[in-house]
Amino acid sequence: MNADGAVLVGVDESEASLAAVRWAAAEAVRRGCLLRLLQAGMGDTTDLPGQDGRVHRWLSRAARVAEESAPGVRVQQMLRVGLAADLLVEASRSVSLLVLGSHGLGGLRGAAIGSVALRVAATARCPVVVVRGHASPEGAVVVGVEADERAVEFAFEAAASRRAPLVAVHAWHEGAFEDPGRAAAEKRALRARIAPWADKYPGVTVQIVATQERSAARALMAVEAPHLIVIGSRGRGPVTGGLFGSTGNRLLADAACPVAVVH
Repeated sequence: MNADGAVLVGVDESEASLAAVRWAAAEAVRRGCLLRLLQAGMGDTTDLPGQDGRVHRWLSRAARVAEESAPGVRVQQMLRVGLAADLLVEASRSVSLLVLGSHGLGGLRGAAIGSVALRVAATARCPVVVVRGHASPEGAVVVGVEADERAVEFAFEAAASRRAPLVAVHAWHEGAFEDPGRAAAEKRALRARIAPWADKYPGVTVQIVATQERSAARALMAVEAPHLIVIGSRGRGPVTGGLFGSTGNRLLADAACPVAVVH
């Protein structure tokens, strides 16, 4: 965990950012920590007090949304001058979690995911949650076990704090035909890898899914009504745009629920 344990959320004048604020506020209450709202402004530092009041009004609106959606949350409003992506990546050094909407923050209108969200998710110094779709209240935390141990740990902590089940997913694509023996072996290997974490979090119900599937993203998205999908910062497959592997790009664009990227 980074310096002060706060949850940071990027704010702009979009409904997507307000969805991120609601998610982040609930998470801050769950963790018992401060919620920081960060909005990027233009101009130099001497211009901030006289900037268009619209920026300040939107930041204040975000604070009200946080307080209304998560009673008791402690909120700090931050307006900084600079590019949103640069400010968020720098701020990620001193918080435990960074939360973004899937659009806005300078992203292209109509794009599957905002360009700022994609860059920040790939380069932040702490875990990043991109809020998209719908988090099923009763759904599972889903983790792709191709990710490293930090992502698996994050997933178990998230499941434990929500009293949610956890689904551990492993996909392999070698071989042209279904091989029941291979499937059983993959499932045993997956169960053995997860066992230390299951022992550490005995209250978490774990389901093992090992499937012959070329697309790891498709295997993760096949879990019904998920609450949160957790991946590592590099997905399997060729890097697209120098940011993520194909798994990360696909999930951030198409997942039906929030996606956590753990560095």
